[in-house]
Amino acid sequence: MEILQSKVETYTEILKRYIAFLRQPELKEDKLLFYGFSKINVFITALGCAFILNFGFTIIFSILETLKLVNLDNHASTKLFEDFPPYAIFILGVIAAPILEELFFRGPLTLFHTKHYKYVFYFFALAFGFVHITNFDITQNVLLLSPILVAPQIIIGLFLGVIRLQYGLIYSMLFHAIYNGIIIVPALLFLT
Repeated sequence: MEILQSKVETYTEILKRYIAFLRQPELKEDKLLFYGFSKINVFITALGCAFILNFGFTIIFSILETLKLVNLDNHASTKLFEDFPPYAIFILGVIAAPILEELFFRGPLTLFHTKHYKYVFYFFALAFGFVHITNFDITQNVLLLSPILVAPQIIIGLFLGVIRLQYGLIYSMLFHAIYNGIIIVPALLFLT
């Protein structure tokens, strides 16, 4: 019981530090945000939060689909699983997408030395999220509901940004690959 309580305290403290950073993102030379915590615990905290929040959004998406406001049957991931073999889906989703998306959306984060850095940080997280609207068939409802539909990607984009600034681009790629892998690998195993 004591070990569990210690773990909960560790994850709670890490989450507090994430939230504090996200309230006022800064580009700093010191990388002390998670000092004293292992990278694995930092990753587990972000993954846990992202998946808990994403579960909530899954419920919202189901409600939107039940109300016939969006059609999730035409989502790009559905087409990907129909059109490509499992190894190609794994390569695209767990290797290629994390590398390319991190290069494009998190790579530039250290290039902007400005007193208004938080806007740069938020811009890249939002851009990352909203680029994923292309996973849906674009309709008026999809455009109107886009902040909700891409909220999971915005959330993970925020975590990826923090990880990139604290540990470097390779670690944000690794985290992104782990996140995608947790989603994709079980789906691939279920289909085969």
